[in-house]
Amino acid sequence: MNVIKYPKRADWSTILKRPTQTVDDIEATVNQVFDDVKRNGDTAIAKYTFMFDGVELESMIVSESEIEFASSHVSEELKKAIQLAKSNIEAFHKAQKTDKVFLQTQNGVECWQEKRPIQKVGLYIPGGTAPLFSTVLMLSVPATIAGCEEIVLCSPPNAEGKIANEILYTAQLCGVTKIVKVGGIQAIAGLTFGTDSIPQVYKVFGPGNQFVTVAKQLATKFGIAIDMPAGPSELLVVADDASNAKYVASDLLSQAEHGTDSQVILVSTSKQLIDDVSQEIESQLQALPRFEIAKKAIENSKSILVKSKEEALDLINEYGPEHFIICTSNDDYFVENVSNAGSVFIGNYTPESAGDYASGTNHTLPTNGFSKAYSGVNLDSFVKSITFQKISKEGIRNIGPSIELMAEAEGLQAHKNAVTLRLNDLN
Repeated sequence: MNVIKYPKRADWSTILKRPTQTVDDIEATVNQVFDDVKRNGDTAIAKYTFMFDGVELESMIVSESEIEFASSHVSEELKKAIQLAKSNIEAFHKAQKTDKVFLQTQNGVECWQEKRPIQKVGLYIPGGTAPLFSTVLMLSVPATIAGCEEIVLCSPPNAEGKIANEILYTAQLCGVTKIVKVGGIQAIAGLTFGTDSIPQVYKVFGPGNQFVTVAKQLATKFGIAIDMPAGPSELLVVADDASNAKYVASDLLSQAEHGTDSQVILVSTSKQLIDDVSQEIESQLQALPRFEIAKKAIENSKSILVKSKEEALDLINEYGPEHFIICTSNDDYFVENVSNAGSVFIGNYTPESAGDYASGTNHTLPTNGFSKAYSGVNLDSFVKSITFQKISKEGIRNIGPSIELMAEAEGLQAHKNAVTLRLNDLN
């Protein structure tokens, strides 16, 4: 990792730059695929699946027999682990349910808010070098709790034209209604426009590479909602001499192995800790099966030495990390004052891996600084809030004159008339 000592605030934006391509580099390709899928449906989907994934499929739809086969080829030990994670994720997301909000704002004026599920949702599950069946849990569990009627899962096929057994097992366990062998830009385009094989949905969820991220953003131009911009994974650790260098290095590498475009950052007031962590990274890196991927990501990553915890906090909030680990002699300071982070992990015994899999929180989180404005996926991501109001004769008498005055002041006579006619009848 590159070590940066006591950087000036004026240089922070440059130092904290993500190792990602600009949207301009990607947008032309995404637009081309979207236009093709819009016009040619499944034919275009098949073309891009062959082009990008190198496979021709007889059918994009995963059959019941494929799901049964996949489920029988997942070990019982892993099934139990998935079920444990599912139980924790269910418990945490069920706890996020809220009751109907009801209030009489004035005599005769009743207002309330109720939540309704989004009827059709699309879940994007990355495949590629690491089939993320854990993301199936993170998206399908809250979708099922929310009561979404149609849950469509898209994931890229491997060279044999299959989706990983673990993804299929988890999908059927969690109530997914349709599974489609399609990935990348073409998957997001299919969910946006709908094809013979892929249902059109109202909202798309899930992480992906930079092409998927831009595709999701483009989908919003066609009236499709998205969970958030979620691109390459990232982690920031703030640590000092109270931390364990071995643990810190393992956490940094756990995110670095996601992909070559991942980024990890260590912020510390201790030069000794930075040196110790660097040595640990070199040692642990050698043993990783995904050595080349993690090594490339580490080359994009930085250790930043700062003068104080206050400066560290300012830098962290400026970066807005997806994952934020706190291992310091004063964890509470950072917990209480952090403003921009997707998910926070506190103390030496809270690895980021816990949130990725089984603690119960959701791992689908805003990246690329979007934690400054976006939340991670939660139960509310799968529902809409609808407001209701019911006004009695007494109620319209109470608020009607105010409505008339306000409408007239805005020059909206028909708005005023809608109240005046009622008041005249009552009087």
